[in-house]
Amino acid sequence: MRIIILGAGQVGGGIADFLAREGNDITLVDRSAERLADLAGPGIRVLAGHAAHPETLIQAGIEDADMILAVTDSDETNMVACQVARTLFNTPKRLARVRAPDFHGRPGLFGPDGVPVDFIISPEQLVTTFIVDLIDQPGALQSLDFAGGRARLVAARADHGGALIGHELASIRLRLPAIGLRVVAIFRRGRALAPDGRVRIEVGDEVFLVAARADITAVTTLFRRVRRDHGRVFIAGGGNIGKRLAEMLEPRYRVKLIERDGARCRALAETLERTMVLHGDAVDESLCIEENIERANVFCAVTNDDETNILAAMQAKRLGARRVLALVNNPAYVDIIQGGGIDIAVSPSQVTIGALLTHIRRGDVVAAHSLRRGAAEAIEAVAHGDAGTSRVVGRRLDELPLPDGTTIGAIARGDRLLFPGHDTRIETGDHVILFLADKRRISEVERLFQVGIGYL
Repeated sequence: MRIIILGAGQVGGGIADFLAREGNDITLVDRSAERLADLAGPGIRVLAGHAAHPETLIQAGIEDADMILAVTDSDETNMVACQVARTLFNTPKRLARVRAPDFHGRPGLFGPDGVPVDFIISPEQLVTTFIVDLIDQPGALQSLDFAGGRARLVAARADHGGALIGHELASIRLRLPAIGLRVVAIFRRGRALAPDGRVRIEVGDEVFLVAARADITAVTTLFRRVRRDHGRVFIAGGGNIGKRLAEMLEPRYRVKLIERDGARCRALAETLERTMVLHGDAVDESLCIEENIERANVFCAVTNDDETNILAAMQAKRLGARRVLALVNNPAYVDIIQGGGIDIAVSPSQVTIGALLTHIRRGDVVAAHSLRRGAAEAIEAVAHGDAGTSRVVGRRLDELPLPDGTTIGAIARGDRLLFPGHDTRIETGDHVILFLADKRRISEVERLFQVGIGYL
């Protein structure tokens, strides 16, 4: 796929690298030649220029592009670029980063009769929603919706005291006989294990499973020690993400927010209704002790500085916070810190990439999410055609030529959510939820769900 990415910041640069490694033809445009020089590489052509100017877009190859992805730091530039791409060059897909809340929720502003943006990207809102989902699912490392929200895929880490520690995976069925679920992958010390029922769960295992949204909490509880939860959340950082996080959590949790800027503190205190806003530094040990950090169920470090987030989260963990989360923009830090003193490292670029994958995947893919820092992927693909035109319709699951490490977690069929066995047959119209331990095999799965010419 030929994709033009406008903006070489953390989001644009991260997406360019991810898509280039998948074999896409990427052109990255930014005003800063210095920034572009650091990002040029195999599969990434760079161009210095103004992202919304027609001549710049022509030089970038807009006339042959399949998609334009406008993620500069200016909402207005991104929207104008999409307008130019549609009006002058009829670019098929147009995605734009739009951060200002005032642009959102305006009927008719975006679409065929307005600004021609097919999908609006708000990294701050994506990250906030991602974190809220993790808080709502204690013990989950990732929590993602499929089948219109009816099914959820979660990654749960097996901790000391969990009911399944030392027991075979198959014992889940005995403990939760009335709940439908499917374990799709197990990772032990970074290595993928086949999700065989005879595997005994060990402390530290990352278990990926699919279940109905309403049943997820009951399932993930088996992997951790059950404690009384009083819903106390600490937030370090009162920027856009910290403020949105507090707004979403304060109706259901007891929230404290720590912000070092006095003026920002006053503005937050006037805006937030139930959140306790504290003026201070999140790495101030005496302040954290005074505010009873040891009673926090979750500590979220979401300032705009990676080092501050890492230090604040590690200190909160040392002082007794039950679960700590750090926002980390530098991808080099994520693998180093997660699972050590920090429970979860959230990468904004990875969360944003996950939201974009649905619009990049070939075939009828209605949902796609990046997992394990981009190494794995989960998708929801729709089966079309019949036994003569489709490689999947009418065939049993054990007959499908799925790539190694690929597992079907659930099938949404009409109003029903099925957790299939080996003899289940796929029907046309089924929404099939798949987990790929190695996302490099995604093209094989895409081809599997594409129909033959006879169907057309």
